[in-house]
Amino acid sequence: MVVGGSLSRGLDVRLDGSANASLEDVAVGSFVTVVGRRQRYFAVVTDLELRTVDDSVRHFPPTRSPGGDDFHAEVMAGTLAYGQLSVMPSMTAPLHSDVAGGGTSELAEQAKTIPEHFAPVYAASQADIDAVFRAQGSDAFSLGSPQGMETASIRLDLGTLASRSVGVFGASGSGKTFLARMLLAGLVKEGDAVSLVFDMESEYGWQGQDNDRRRQVKGLKQLFPSRVVTFTLDEESSRRRGVTPDGVVRIGYDEIEPADIEVLRDLLNLSEVAASTAWNLERHYGRSDWLRAFLALSGADVGELANELGVNLAALQTLYRRLSAWSRFGFLADTGEGRSSAGGIIEQLQRGNHVVLEFGQYGRNTAAYVLVSNLLTRRIHETWVRRKELADGGQGDEPRPLVIFIEEAHKFLTPEVASQTIFGSIARELRKYNVTLMIVDQRPSGIDSEVMSQLGTRLSCALNDDRDMNAVLMGARDANQLRGVLARLDSKQQALVFGHAVPMPVVVRPRDYDESFYAEMAIATSAAGSIPVGALAETEAERMQREIDELFPPE
Repeated sequence: MVVGGSLSRGLDVRLDGSANASLEDVAVGSFVTVVGRRQRYFAVVTDLELRTVDDSVRHFPPTRSPGGDDFHAEVMAGTLAYGQLSVMPSMTAPLHSDVAGGGTSELAEQAKTIPEHFAPVYAASQADIDAVFRAQGSDAFSLGSPQGMETASIRLDLGTLASRSVGVFGASGSGKTFLARMLLAGLVKEGDAVSLVFDMESEYGWQGQDNDRRRQVKGLKQLFPSRVVTFTLDEESSRRRGVTPDGVVRIGYDEIEPADIEVLRDLLNLSEVAASTAWNLERHYGRSDWLRAFLALSGADVGELANELGVNLAALQTLYRRLSAWSRFGFLADTGEGRSSAGGIIEQLQRGNHVVLEFGQYGRNTAAYVLVSNLLTRRIHETWVRRKELADGGQGDEPRPLVIFIEEAHKFLTPEVASQTIFGSIARELRKYNVTLMIVDQRPSGIDSEVMSQLGTRLSCALNDDRDMNAVLMGARDANQLRGVLARLDSKQQALVFGHAVPMPVVVRPRDYDESFYAEMAIATSAAGSIPVGALAETEAERMQREIDELFPPE
C-alpha cells in the first residue's frame, strides 16, 4: 500500500507482510497499478528498499538458531522490518471506466495527481497493459513483453514513432542491432513512411548475423523483396557474400565539398588550420575541381601551392597526405556519378520503396562511412525540402515521410560538428520537411546535447558508462527515477522505452527475431492485389515478374 511520496519524487509503497509478499518477487522496471479513491494509476517500480521501524532492529537483529528456528525473524518481518518500493506513477484512468474494454483513448492520460495514503498497489495485469498501450490496437507492431509479464505484449504505433527522430542505444552485444532491425521491418510493413538505411556492417540488407546463436538471420530484402531495394558501395563484397545488389553507388570527386572535410576533421586527425585550407583550395581551383586538382599534385607542387595561397605549409601537407589515402576508395570516381546514384536512391524512395545502402569493406573505415552518408543525405534532403516547399505553395504533393537510419551516430553528431552535418540540421528541424532520423549508437554521451534533446522516442538497451546513461535520459521526464531502471537492465535482450511513441516508460524484453517474426512480417500480394487466405500461391516465375513490375513500373 502507498505510505508516502510525491508526484515529482514518486510514491513510497510498503509491501503487505500478511500476504507473504516478498521483495524477491519484484523487479525494478516492473509495471504496477495503484487503485486510488477515484483514479487508477499506472506506474513503474524504480527502486527497492529494506526499511525498519526504528534503528534498534538494525543494531539488534533477531538471532537465528542452528536448528533453523526462525520464529523471531518471522515475527519481526513485515512489522518491525519490511520491504518498500519506489514507484513512479505515469498514467491515470477513471477508476470505474472500462478502459481495456473499448473506452475512448482520452481515458488514459498523464498523471497529474497522486493517490491518497494506504491506496492498494497490485502487480499489473494484461488488462492494465491494454489500458495504457491501447491506442495502437491489436494490429499495431508488437515490440515485446513488459518486465515480468512474458505473455503480455507492448505494441507501438510506428507512424507516431516515425513522426519524430528516434534513438536506439546500447552497449556492444546488448541487442540494439536486432532491436533496430525489428523497428525497420515494422516500418517497411507499415508502409506509411520510407526508410534509407546506411548499413555500416552489411547487417540490414540481405541477411545479418546472430553471433550468440551462431546463425544467419533474414535482412529486410529477404523479408520484403518487393519493397526493399539494396545498393552497395562495394560490389565485390556483395558477390563474395552471394548477394546481388539492385544498384552500385559511385561518388564523384567533384561532389565533395570543403564542409565534408570539416566534418571529418577528427576522424582524419586534422588540425583546425589543416581542415580550413580546403576552403582556400576551393577558391583557387573552383568548386567542382578543387579536390581532383589538389590530389593530382606531387609533393614538390604542394610546397609551391602553399606559397601561392599563403597558407601554412605543414597544414597543407597534412591535408594532402590524409586525402591521398582516399585513392584506395573504389567508390570514388572522377566525375559526378554520385549525383546519378543519389538520383537513383531518391527515385526508389519516391516510389515508396525502402533503400538499404551496404558499405561492404568500407564500413570498417569510419571516415568513408561518414563521408558517403553525409554527402548522399545532403542531396536527398535538398530534394525533400524542395518538394515540401512546392507542396506548401500548392504546386505538388508532399513528399513521403522519410526515416534516415545511421549507425555510429556520435561520429556525425559530436558537439563540434553537429551544426555542420546535415544530420544535425534534420534533428533540429523536428520533421519540418518530412524527414526524421533513427540513430543507433553505443556512445550516446558523444552526441551533441541539443540533438539528444530533440529525439522523440528513445529505446535503450544496457549501457555500461554513467555518462552514456545520463545522456540517454537527458531532458526526460522523471529522469532521476528512470536512471535506476536503466542501470539495472539485463546485459542482453532488455530495453527501456520512453518518449513520444509510448504513453509511459516501460521495460521491454524485445521479441525474438526468428521464424515467428518472419511469418508476422510476411506480405502476401499478387499483381492483382492481396492473395485471399487459401488462394493458390503464385509460382516462382510469377513472383519474380511481379517484383520486377513493382520495382520498375511502366511509365
